[in-house]
Amino acid sequence: MIGRSSLFARRAITNFIRHHGDGGVPGGNLPFGIDNRYKLSAYFILFFGSGLGAPFLILRHQLVKG
Repeated sequence: MIGRSSLFARRAITNFIRHHGDGGVPGGNLPFGIDNRYKLSAYFILFFGSGLGAPFLILRHQLVKG
């Protein structure tokens, strides 16, 4: 029973990957372009910097408000 369901899942995933519309281009399924390395770096810095910096900005706001 478990073997048959895992075989079905493997076929479904392989079929999806093989027939997906991007043609196997690396980064073809991403919602942003990866051609410009400087723009990509700026996106990464803003995305991860906002998440890592948010607690510190919130703490500063609370301390100044106090």
